[in-house]
Amino acid sequence: MFDNAFNSSINVRATCSLEKASLYNFTVRVEARKQYHSKKNKHQKQKGVDNGNGSGPAPSPFPDYNQTQSTIFNILSFGAKGNGVFDDSKALLAAWEAACEITGATLEIPSQYKFLIKPITLEGPCMPQLVLQIDGAVLAPTKVSSWPKSSLFQWLNFKWLHNFTIQGSGTVDGMGFNWWARSRFDNNKKKMKNTPDMKPTALRFYSSFNVTVRDITIINSPQCHLKFDNSGTVQVDNITISSPENSPNTDGIHLQNTQDVEIQHSNISCGDDCVSIQTGCSNIHIHHINCGPGHGISLGGLGKDRTAACVSNIVVENISIQNTLSGVRIKTWQGGVGSVKNVSFSKIQVCDVKIPIMIDQYYCDKYICNNQTGAVAISGITYNQIIGSYAVQPIHLACSTQIPCIDVDLIDIQLNPSSQSTAFQSSLCWNSYGKSQAPLLPSSIDYCLRSGGGGGGGGGAVRRTARSHDYDYICY
Repeated sequence: MFDNAFNSSINVRATCSLEKASLYNFTVRVEARKQYHSKKNKHQKQKGVDNGNGSGPAPSPFPDYNQTQSTIFNILSFGAKGNGVFDDSKALLAAWEAACEITGATLEIPSQYKFLIKPITLEGPCMPQLVLQIDGAVLAPTKVSSWPKSSLFQWLNFKWLHNFTIQGSGTVDGMGFNWWARSRFDNNKKKMKNTPDMKPTALRFYSSFNVTVRDITIINSPQCHLKFDNSGTVQVDNITISSPENSPNTDGIHLQNTQDVEIQHSNISCGDDCVSIQTGCSNIHIHHINCGPGHGISLGGLGKDRTAACVSNIVVENISIQNTLSGVRIKTWQGGVGSVKNVSFSKIQVCDVKIPIMIDQYYCDKYICNNQTGAVAISGITYNQIIGSYAVQPIHLACSTQIPCIDVDLIDIQLNPSSQSTAFQSSLCWNSYGKSQAPLLPSSIDYCLRSGGGGGGGGGAVRRTARSHDYDYICY
């Protein structure tokens, strides 16, 4: 059903190899070295590195200043050992500060080396066209106790950057196994001693624009693998994200308050959402993604603790999803305000997905959540060509009793029960209005949407009810 390009992309786990980046002749520009030297004298304590109980080596002596000038900054030239044991954080920060001053610079993390990096912030503003070339392995500390309490939110933190690229054939390894073990103990009510209240994201971008992340592999993050906060004009292309299915809260890509994003031609397997879209996101295009295991592609949870949530103009298409908790879903908490609108899910191939199509306005991540009035208003949602197999329930549309979902379209839905499962449930459809178009399988989907609220319906009382709770003035 999909084009050849898509068919090849969804099989990349077996066939796609990351393109090898060309090797560089590593030389250091004299002017950049001088700038770095003056910075070092100014700052007795280098910013950005959370040293914890240990400290890395001082940068090695400067090379001969008669070298050929270049825009390439090799972390080894700044004192890094690259043996996976020695702390190379200070060397990375020194190389960053030098490269940051030069237009079109490349900070090279070379292949065949492993660099142990403690929690670090690499910040701008920098000169344009800065590239972080990761061809080797970047490793997080393995011991949870070695992380400073002030650095539990993220491991590699990039902020205030413009026109910046991360690329390469290397691997960023969050070493999350010990974090996950502690989470499992917590879930069993056996809280481990000195367990932190939060777990770090592997790579986080904050307030950064015109950012590209491509070709790299990110594995085993303690929590989210790649997060964008308060950012815009983001390109994610041909990356691999991987953590075990039972690794808790390990979202692949997490977007929040971020606009104008394209995520494409990537493979994501994790213990939570392959892609998570949170409040403040708009103009998001996700396509040619292989997702699973995990929880599928999700908008939300939105509106927690009666907060405002605003999400609009989302396109998710040409996706392969297998062995996940859900396929494509929207989840909101009771009591929230705001809106989710203009969302399209199309050409989604599902295999052994528990619930391929879901709107859940009663989302709760606890054993019991209190009932609350009000909800995030949901409208203009299209499900088109969702085809494959389900393991529990083909469709679950649980819209708010007070605020119906309107303008929901179900077009060409063909979902068969999985041969790997026997515990099936009937379709659930509650307070959802719109139109459906054949083919529809199972046939019960044809009766899922109620008329009168949207699509081909005439509007009337249902539409007026929904619009009376439409909090566009909050979102725009």
